[in-house]
Amino acid sequence: MSDLPDENDQPDPLDSFEEIVEAETDRDPDLAVIEAGSRTLRTLGGPPQADVPARPQDPEVDKALRQVEADLATRWGETKLEPSVSRISALMDVLGDPQRSYPSIHITGTNGKTSTARMIEALLGAFDLRTGRYTSPHVQSVTERISLDGAPVSAERFIETYQDIKPYVEMVDSAQEYRLSFFEVLTGMAYAAFADAPVDVAVVEVGMGGSWDATNVIDGDVAVVTPIDLDHTDRLGETHAAIATEKSGIIKQDATVILAQQPVDAAQVLLKKAVEVNATVAREGLEFGVVARHVAVGGQLVTLRGLGGEYPEVYLPLHGAHQAHNAAVALAAVEAFFGVGAQRAEPLDVDTVRKAFAAVSSPGRLEVVRRSPTVVLDAAHNPAGALAAAEAVREAFDFTRLIGVVGASGDKNVRGLLEAFEPIFAEVVVTQNTSHRAMGADELAAIAVEVFGEERVQVEPRLPDALEAAITLAEEEGEFAGGGVLVTGSVITVGEARLLLGKG
Repeated sequence: MSDLPDENDQPDPLDSFEEIVEAETDRDPDLAVIEAGSRTLRTLGGPPQADVPARPQDPEVDKALRQVEADLATRWGETKLEPSVSRISALMDVLGDPQRSYPSIHITGTNGKTSTARMIEALLGAFDLRTGRYTSPHVQSVTERISLDGAPVSAERFIETYQDIKPYVEMVDSAQEYRLSFFEVLTGMAYAAFADAPVDVAVVEVGMGGSWDATNVIDGDVAVVTPIDLDHTDRLGETHAAIATEKSGIIKQDATVILAQQPVDAAQVLLKKAVEVNATVAREGLEFGVVARHVAVGGQLVTLRGLGGEYPEVYLPLHGAHQAHNAAVALAAVEAFFGVGAQRAEPLDVDTVRKAFAAVSSPGRLEVVRRSPTVVLDAAHNPAGALAAAEAVREAFDFTRLIGVVGASGDKNVRGLLEAFEPIFAEVVVTQNTSHRAMGADELAAIAVEVFGEERVQVEPRLPDALEAAITLAEEEGEFAGGGVLVTGSVITVGEARLLLGKG
């Protein structure tokens, strides 16, 4: 193991084109042409309880939780925004700035944020740190957004936290032009719960964007940017560069930035921001990445190259190349948090890393919830996520006939999502979830007919009927054949299907 080089021996950050290409891997051809212009990192607890919670068994607790949910529902939903952090900053101020009482890892990007957050949380917990994790949206229960030590907070603790901060929320509401939103109140609850625990480190996923996201009142020691693609274009911009500009807002002064593979124009924006705030950058495909991966029973076996060296034969119980790359990003983020590649040269203990990854789960991400026929849930809701999910299905499952159940939100690129799944779906059953944001089944069907052809599209407005129809179609292959069902299009659709199929 080599020692860290002396700072005076560091290469010029504006490496020559030839040197960058030579250092490049097969994973990352686009970033080979980018001259970073910033410093780059070079190699110089128990497993989380990952399942989602069910409703409380105690009727009184369930009643109290429903009251909290009803109170929160009176506020602006997550798609109605006034882009600023003024209200959440005011709330943090009256709460005594709880978000300043612990270090944090802040995660933005378009796809893979929640899975990456769960992996980071598992790794930190395996190294005996007490963690708080804040992610969104939830699959089934709002309480799963706030986790302590790898498990969602109990309903009782969620209620208690809400009651504790409610007077302060009302105080801020009375002084602001707009009341705090649903997401802002939940963010305040998370930061207060983490301080009260107290946690050793918080793992925080942005809700949308970065600069004006409610979570951005923290100064993350490590800023993570998962792959950026086109989503929420009405809010964030219509190009990769515009979206990256908004998401770069989580990169703070002197932080360490972990960049997943990005489109070139997005990477340029992120690297420029890193230069402006004197942040240190580690890039997938250059400073870290996936060395090898092989399909395994229930997941995959990967070799990861981190900031401190290689981590061979790591079992990851999640499907798809995208999850392997999420794992590489998560590992680099945790290495950076511990100072690997900066203050220390040696890698993390490989056995601890293996143990952590082996315990990871991510509900609603290519999650098998039934057999005979196999029913898989995936929360892909944009074309990039759908393409990754489709490729993972091809790789991990031997379906001879796959039926899709799709329920999407009306503000998404539904045509792009359907086009991504078209090659793997023999037929598609279009439906809608119970959210007010859901695209109507008939409107979705009209688009599906254009993509699949009328003979391959069935319409079932009620999700229970859609599931039943899809399972029936899959069973036409016979009991021992390879028929299956993939439920997708929205986190809400997946969560409701999960409940209907007896999970949680």
